[in-house]
Amino acid sequence: MPQKTETPKKPAIPGPPAAEIAALLDELSISPASNLIGVLQQVQDRFGHLPAGALREISRRMRVPLSRIYGVVSFYAQFYTEPHGRHTIRCCRGTACHVKGAGRVLDAVQRELGVKEGETTPDLAFYLETVACLGTCFLAPAMMIDNLYFGRLTPQRVQSILRSYRTGKS
Repeated sequence: MPQKTETPKKPAIPGPPAAEIAALLDELSISPASNLIGVLQQVQDRFGHLPAGALREISRRMRVPLSRIYGVVSFYAQFYTEPHGRHTIRCCRGTACHVKGAGRVLDAVQRELGVKEGETTPDLAFYLETVACLGTCFLAPAMMIDNLYFGRLTPQRVQSILRSYRTGKS
């Protein structure tokens, strides 16, 4: 009989304590008349993602079904239900970047951080994603870290940039 292989589960990252969630929602004066998207943006700004406990409490206070809240959260790409890193790295995979070595740049980022696209480093320092185009073809190959652009990248330059972020020199 074939043996089942289980996919390793990510360790659960505890969300903020209920008291911290309640304090934020009290501060925001959440009520049924509140703007749901605005509330979600403010909660995510505070916690870096939308913890399940916060979504349940928003549902209760706004008298909005939890399923509707999850519908909004899953519709908009700006919302995250899992923690993302303090720094978001966006590697361009557009045509100009592809032709000039974007694959090597992405490989270097993944190797340096030990994560794949769509993952967050265990220390919650970085989140890695790829984008169709950063609009900086003249800098190809390019990436962004938060709101800063880095261009004409090589694997060695990527390594140097990421290490400067790790040491706090950026």
